[in-house]
Amino acid sequence: MSHRCSLAALAFAAGAALAASPASAADIRISCYSDGNECPVQKEMSAEFMKENPDINVIIDEVPYSAILQSLPVQLAAGHGPDIARVTAFGTISQYFLDMRPYLKDADYWDKNFSKTLAWLRPTPQDKGIYGLPTQLTITGAIVNKSLFEQANVPMPGPTVTWDDWAAAVDKVAKATNVPHGMAWDRSGHRFAGPAISYGAKYFNADGTPNVIDDGFKAMGSRFLDWNKNATVDRDVWVSSGGGYRDAFSEFQNGQIVLYYSGSWQVRRLEKQIGDGFDWVVAGDPCGPAACSGMPGGAILVGFKQTKSPEAVAKYLDWFAQPQRYAELMSKTENIPAQQELQTSGAVKYNVTAAGNAAIGAFLTETTRLSPVAYQLQGYKYNFQIFNPTVDRLSQAIAGQITLDQAYARITQDVADALATANQK
Repeated sequence: MSHRCSLAALAFAAGAALAASPASAADIRISCYSDGNECPVQKEMSAEFMKENPDINVIIDEVPYSAILQSLPVQLAAGHGPDIARVTAFGTISQYFLDMRPYLKDADYWDKNFSKTLAWLRPTPQDKGIYGLPTQLTITGAIVNKSLFEQANVPMPGPTVTWDDWAAAVDKVAKATNVPHGMAWDRSGHRFAGPAISYGAKYFNADGTPNVIDDGFKAMGSRFLDWNKNATVDRDVWVSSGGGYRDAFSEFQNGQIVLYYSGSWQVRRLEKQIGDGFDWVVAGDPCGPAACSGMPGGAILVGFKQTKSPEAVAKYLDWFAQPQRYAELMSKTENIPAQQELQTSGAVKYNVTAAGNAAIGAFLTETTRLSPVAYQLQGYKYNFQIFNPTVDRLSQAIAGQITLDQAYARITQDVADALATANQK
């Protein structure tokens, strides 16, 4: 009898311990990649979330960006992906997104403060789902070696001058300082899009269907080809990269270019890797006849339908979305907030150098100059089916393998073929 009571007591104690252990909590597994320090900061803040919510256990797996692009879609299709992932390409996996609206205490807060970026995750304009939390808003722009301008005694162009003005100015600086090239652009169709929109590219017909090649696109295409041919732009970034994305950070860091066209995600890297090497500034986006626009972008933490804990997923993302915590996340990761009130309130304080603080401020200013076309293109479900042919075919034209007119024709056909394939899936 005593033995049976002891067994019963042990069984009760073991059951109580199991109920109280982390294993009994709702587990949330997150696939996270970092541009800078995003995953470590998220882990740090998640520890506080778990203290406040002991019934939810958060597991963050740090993965390379290539895994998000290549492995995550395969995992989701097989039905065993994570509960949440930090993603940048939305259209190819949007069918797996969890609509958090039914689980949020205050969906109106999300609608008011994240309206511009939440639309990127919605499959149609009529959809009202809330599918994820933007962990940053990125903005493209020109980053300039100020020291080279000073050495050349050339005045730096102002905020409303054209790409043509900048091309002339950086050419003059490069020649005066014996720098190989005036500028370099990241090898990216996304990077090309902002300048093209500034020169009038609309990318879409009035009914929202893609129409990539128009007079505005051609206006920037011909300029970009000419700049690559006459060495204003470092052609190796687009031609000698072996295909795929390639940035030009090392060229800028090593003083080989005057102007680097990239974006706000580079600020932390600029501070850490350039340091006191030279003075640099963010000059924003040069203008064209239609706009002075770059391209928005960013990473978003999205939940997935297959999760066994949709309430916990929504609670976790809602915790990070609240103004004080979101401002802390932006401050610690040195990112521009996608929360619209924080973009203008000044509540986000950055522990950065004077150059870094000025750069973030300049990129924040660029959020006010973005063309509606830029938001439309970034939110388009199949924008990579536009970006990839753009960079591939323009690279061929720069290399002299095809003419610019042939590049335009092939971009049109490539986009049509890619969309036909995507719509069959």
